[in-house]
Amino acid sequence: MISLIRTVEMHTGGEPLRIITDGVPVPEGRSLLEKRAFLKEEADQYRRFLMFEPRGHQDMYGALLVPADHPEADLAVIFMHNEGYSTMCGHAVIALGRYALDYGLVVKETEETTVNIQCPCGLVRAHVETKEGVTGRVRFESVPAFAYKLGQFVETATYGPVEVDIGYGGAFYALLDAATLGLDVRKSRTRDLVAGASEITEAVKKQIKITHPEEDDLGFLYGTILTDGGLGKDGCPSANICVFADEQVDRSPTGSGVTARMAVASAKREISPGETCQFESVTGAIFTGKTVSSGKCGPFSSVTVEVAGMAHYSGSAEFTWEEGDPLAGGFLFD
Repeated sequence: MISLIRTVEMHTGGEPLRIITDGVPVPEGRSLLEKRAFLKEEADQYRRFLMFEPRGHQDMYGALLVPADHPEADLAVIFMHNEGYSTMCGHAVIALGRYALDYGLVVKETEETTVNIQCPCGLVRAHVETKEGVTGRVRFESVPAFAYKLGQFVETATYGPVEVDIGYGGAFYALLDAATLGLDVRKSRTRDLVAGASEITEAVKKQIKITHPEEDDLGFLYGTILTDGGLGKDGCPSANICVFADEQVDRSPTGSGVTARMAVASAKREISPGETCQFESVTGAIFTGKTVSSGKCGPFSSVTVEVAGMAHYSGSAEFTWEEGDPLAGGFLFD
């Protein structure tokens, strides 16, 4: 029986982050991926309790801080959402960078403070501006990102054959211009964008096998990102909408999605090393991205991408389970 769970509430560009501070036992397991697996298989009631209604909603997102097993990490995190547990989350990393400083998990430096966060996909380095008068802009360097497939066609019932790229930015995404589906990310109704992206996601999952070159647990399609067809260059932000998990809509530009987009654009030689691009979400929030190094991830040419954005606090909460409440465990509507 769940008794009392405390959280700190934040958002990045409107995308919520429910940081669990007390009340959820540390999952069993030596590694972070083992802890994530234990939570999924043995203790998923905590995710449902906090992400689902009546305490959460269809698009709630959460983070459970656990002891790190990476020698360089200041903290480790397990991400959760309406469907399960993700491998990487840029909007959460941006928020956790601020949180780690404000709650004393890392000693604050004068100008900028580095917070090393162990995510399921690997170590992510967040850099939080801490000079006087700055409200906490955060930039982070994620794990090596790469283009997994370029110009792949999938068959769909509604749109016929559709060409997509698949990029990895800590999670795998299908990427395509919304105009391919007769949609506009700035003007179309959100429900229509969600329906289109979801159909692409299901088509890719059925028709394209996705594997990660270093870790089997990372080898799955997380979602689909519809774009305006732009690159976000020359100070002109490229709009996109990310639909992930069980038709969950990211209110932010999606940090891991920005990373994947930059990796695909780099592979196509559409952007230059070190070039800064801007990405705009459905709320109008802006993330920037730039490649800072290149390398290899298994057989793939990879890039390390720096993503930057802002997170803000929205409150704190205490959640309880009242005995006799038939809906205490949480629910969602299809």
